[in-house]
Amino acid sequence: MRISKVERIACLVIGYVFGLFQTAFIYGKLHGIDIREYGSGNAGTTNTLRVLGTKAGLIVLAGDILKCILAVILCGALFGKAHPDEIYLLKLYAAAGAILGHNFPFYLNFKGGKGIAATAGLILSFHPYFIVVGVILFFGAFLITHYVSLGSLLVYAGLMIQMVVCGQMGLFHTTQAILNEMYVITALLTILAYYKHRENIVRLIKGEERKTYLTKKNKQ
Repeated sequence: MRISKVERIACLVIGYVFGLFQTAFIYGKLHGIDIREYGSGNAGTTNTLRVLGTKAGLIVLAGDILKCILAVILCGALFGKAHPDEIYLLKLYAAAGAILGHNFPFYLNFKGGKGIAATAGLILSFHPYFIVVGVILFFGAFLITHYVSLGSLLVYAGLMIQMVVCGQMGLFHTTQAILNEMYVITALLTILAYYKHRENIVRLIKGEERKTYLTKKNKQ
């Protein structure tokens, strides 16, 4: 049985609901601040790390990764048995919803994060092959340059390339039509990530991007 539009939308909505758990915002409020009013103004891991310290950043990172993973697991449990050949598409819709919920939470006037930690949840829950490449790209760039934004952009470039390569090699065991849909979704997520990082890209080009360290140097 082919996956329906309703099921696609259901996965997207379920993911969005999970994405609404704004870990950075909630953690900041528990410590008496609105994280969006400090640092870069972004409700995400990097800004939390810089403003509240390494421990806070790691907690927020874990929360944002987990919400995407849970969305993927739930959608897989709900629809996976009926659509075993389209399970990766279901995962992608769920993860896309979580990323959108993280980036554009309606109850915070659609001002959330940039979706990179949630994307890490996508990579961790999608396929084991994606984890290795994602880790190498992000931590390779970050440990050498200390630019979180550069690592994040490389992760998305790698995700897009790997999605197409693995798809065409038959790793997902599905039809070309489903693969094409997966490529489109991944491309849209990649475009969104680069758009959200547009100011970072300009600073990287100018050599003005702020470096991030897993030390107290970031605490403000």
